[in-house]
Amino acid sequence: MKNTARLLAAAGLSLLLAVPAFAQPAQERVIRFGHLNNADHPVSFGVKRFAELLAAKSGGKMKVQEFPASQLGNEMQQQSALQGGVQQMSAPATTSLAGIVKEFGLVDFPFSVSTFAQADALLDGPLGQALIAKLPEKGLVALGYWDLGFRNVTNSKRAIAKAEDLDGLKIRVIPNPVFLETFKAFKANPVPMPFAELYGALEAKAVDGQENPYAVILSNKFFEVQKFVSATNHVYAANIVLVSKKFWDSLSPAEQKMMNDAANEARGYQRQVSRAAAQRAVGDLQAKGLQFNEVAPAEQARMRQIAKPVVDKFAASYDPVLVKLYNDELARIRK
Repeated sequence: MKNTARLLAAAGLSLLLAVPAFAQPAQERVIRFGHLNNADHPVSFGVKRFAELLAAKSGGKMKVQEFPASQLGNEMQQQSALQGGVQQMSAPATTSLAGIVKEFGLVDFPFSVSTFAQADALLDGPLGQALIAKLPEKGLVALGYWDLGFRNVTNSKRAIAKAEDLDGLKIRVIPNPVFLETFKAFKANPVPMPFAELYGALEAKAVDGQENPYAVILSNKFFEVQKFVSATNHVYAANIVLVSKKFWDSLSPAEQKMMNDAANEARGYQRQVSRAAAQRAVGDLQAKGLQFNEVAPAEQARMRQIAKPVVDKFAASYDPVLVKLYNDELARIRK
């Protein structure tokens, strides 16, 4: 009888101990989420939606503190802070990761996708997931991709209607080798520079122009220091939602699921807001005095051919398995 009582007591204790393993309520946590964009930009709206969803899923235990407008540093500083565990989250452009996983340069190949549907299929599919899988060994965990938009050139000298119009222009680019070589192919003078320094450089005429999605151009008031915006649509840009692996590893499986679910739900909202903002931004930029011009499809096709040696050069230096996957995926989504 005593043995039976002991067994029952032990079973009861085991059951009590097992409950937290399944339930594991979220702990009180403050998540510092930094990014480069202003608080009126779609990336900021995505952060806010993610924060709302995560708070709801965790019963208010997991709180997100947003730090927009480079408050926590530039792209590389925030990346280092995540790797060191000092900062918990960020949402940089994927371009900033090429320094630690060079194959992220595949996302930056010029003129690879021409529609949002193609971009989403590429990033949400096997290629995007294969790139994400390379990040944990670099101290980062990714929860998916957000929309930044197609990148377009602004400058203070002339409209860009054909490749030759870029000849000689000093264009600020993200410190990323694919971007540098792409603009060199168009005989521009690319100048790598942190985003936080860009407005001042444009104002001082240290550079003639820059390239970014319309919403970024509008939000950062580049219309004050530029004259022309040209729909080059040369690269589709995405943001990637990053978490410090040190922080991620401190979370329970239940907390990790809450974060994953919140990120997945926020993604569709962020993309919708971002793409609507891009449409509105073109008209807003014209109203602010920028001269807008389209680039003819035939000229875009010609620019793609001019940039092809850049694509071939970098593809030859990347993991051939990922390059094949990239090409296979492009063939699939372009059908």
